[in-house]
Amino acid sequence: MGFQIIKPNTNINFIGIRRIAYIISLTVILAGLGSLLVKGGPQYGIDFAGGMIVQIKFDQQVEVDQLKSALGDTDLPGLVVQSFGQEDDYEFLVRTSASDIPSDTVRKRVSDALSSDLPGLGFEVQRLEMVGPKVGSDLRSKALEAVFYAVLIIAIYISGRFEQRWFAAIAMAAGLATGIYLLKLLGIPMAWLILAAMLITLGLCWFLKLSFALGAVIALVHDVLITVGVFSVLGKEFDLTTIAAVLTIIGYSLNDTIIVFDRIRENMKGRAREDFAATINASINQTLSRTILTSGTTLLVILCLWMFGGGVIHDFALALLVGIGTGTFSSIFVAAPILLSFGPGSSLDERKEVEATS
Repeated sequence: MGFQIIKPNTNINFIGIRRIAYIISLTVILAGLGSLLVKGGPQYGIDFAGGMIVQIKFDQQVEVDQLKSALGDTDLPGLVVQSFGQEDDYEFLVRTSASDIPSDTVRKRVSDALSSDLPGLGFEVQRLEMVGPKVGSDLRSKALEAVFYAVLIIAIYISGRFEQRWFAAIAMAAGLATGIYLLKLLGIPMAWLILAAMLITLGLCWFLKLSFALGAVIALVHDVLITVGVFSVLGKEFDLTTIAAVLTIIGYSLNDTIIVFDRIRENMKGRAREDFAATINASINQTLSRTILTSGTTLLVILCLWMFGGGVIHDFALALLVGIGTGTFSSIFVAAPILLSFGPGSSLDERKEVEATS
């Protein structure tokens, strides 16, 4: 017999402890939202807020604190210093939120400060890039749209894939498009528009009884909210790499959820007279070994990236660590238990109907 992490007859009562899981999730989400409220929203990086980034290479070791102290006299706003590349590369990224200062002036201020405060150290300004506030705002809007449309398309796919209700899924998309069009006429900012769109999507899923889609979308929103909240609590910046990580999290979390949903649907065919909670529990236990192996190996790789990947991808790896961890949690304790309240198997007749249409 091959190596087994979970014995075939394992029967952990996941549904029985779902309320504890809900409390844990709600506590973490509220802590993150509280942090966002206190700090006035997410802390955007240069990609979204606009500013400049300067890459500097030294000819010998320099500490980040030394560099920060040396650049303190430049009077550049929002200054952030970050090591870059391998430890013996002696390269750093200097970020500033200044977007109304000419790039030549920024280069001169940085060079003068390093020459006077770090004498004897050779350095070279390898590149200086600037992102204007308008470009940053456009990038932010596009990034939010990408996250939203990813969730919307997933909701439509799940509805058709698991419930064979493509018409209802199309009706949801049409209702959402109408709602967004009307809200746009009111001139609502993009960030609030995306939030409203998410709420409309969840409301339509509930109204049209697209239960599998409802569970999947709530799990995805759960994962994104926790990741954003953790970044806010830790004071991390949101930039394009963070959005890339969020989209990756959405894909990974959905994959985990689909595995569990597939098993639930298969088991519903043969357990028509069994309690629906028992069917969900059995499905989660049957996929538990696969979930642990997949998530464990993925998290191990990302942990290595986070520890040894360098400063440039450090935050990207951190977002993946948080998101994939919560994605695994939500596929077991959020997406599946929601079916117990809103799912097609919440009554015996509905289960028979599902079996008949399969």
